[in-house]
Amino acid sequence: MNTATRLTLYGAGLVVTFGATFVVAAAVVPDRVARDWTASAEHAAHTPTDTAAAPVAEAPPVRGVSVAADGYALTAVVAPTRVGESDELAFTITGPDARPVTGFETSHDKQLHAIIVASDGSNYRHVHPTMDAVGRWSLPWQWPAAGSYRVFADFVPAATGTDITLSSTVTVAGEVAPPATRPASSTDEVAGYQVSLTGDLTTAGASTLTARISRDGQPVTTLQPYLGAYGHLVALREGDLAYLHVHPEGAAPTGPEQLSGPDVQFATAAPTPGRYWLYFDFQVDGQVHTAEFVLNAAGPAASTPSAPTASPPPAPAPTDAHGGH
Repeated sequence: MNTATRLTLYGAGLVVTFGATFVVAAAVVPDRVARDWTASAEHAAHTPTDTAAAPVAEAPPVRGVSVAADGYALTAVVAPTRVGESDELAFTITGPDARPVTGFETSHDKQLHAIIVASDGSNYRHVHPTMDAVGRWSLPWQWPAAGSYRVFADFVPAATGTDITLSSTVTVAGEVAPPATRPASSTDEVAGYQVSLTGDLTTAGASTLTARISRDGQPVTTLQPYLGAYGHLVALREGDLAYLHVHPEGAAPTGPEQLSGPDVQFATAAPTPGRYWLYFDFQVDGQVHTAEFVLNAAGPAASTPSAPTASPPPAPAPTDAHGGH
């Protein structure tokens, strides 16, 4: 068999092989999927790479969704197991060496802030347990209702100086009521105070939220310092209860007698679009109150593609002295 004949037979064999392959693929893969593959391949082959694309804004880190982070862990969590049972809520923070941490920086007047909230956003509490000599945090506790709760510990280890939020889930036995519907709302009334929250929560970067407190239609200007500020705002993402880091804006109080109001501003950013629960703590006449809100966070606005630039018309060909081309 000469070389030309062998090449001819080899080429025919390839045709048969690939033809059989596509027959099998058609039998196994639906036509719609095969068309998608083809369209995807054609798109990739004809779409130029845009090396000058606008940078995507980096989403803020998600916090408070795990029991451990950066070598630190929330461990040995104990709590009452049933509604109406009085006991203590206690836990320990361990460090990278797996030993209890006893060195913490003071942040907002406390070495540790504990946030406890039900999985449906109800029964929110912001409390401050005390630490014993061996690093165990505790406080007396009783659950208001059965269900699943998230316990957050917000602290700054002295060894790192970096704020960390860890969380653990606690299940409370008893008759569980259906979760309450929480529609979007930027206003609330608590203990005779009307509180409104203005501003947009967005993933497009840090935004300012302003809480305004009034009573009987009059602005409240007697806000007392509470934990080193005139108010505190906690934001949790509905579903996984991711914990947003919220910063109070403006000058901090210089003393316990310095009053302010009616506005308290905060800077925050949402990691993803969706619904968020917000809890605003403020103090008047020595009493701390909590207003609750539900906001929907929007993603960055979709950019409108610019119209293609029309190419200029071609210049006319030069003519000679006799008007010819």
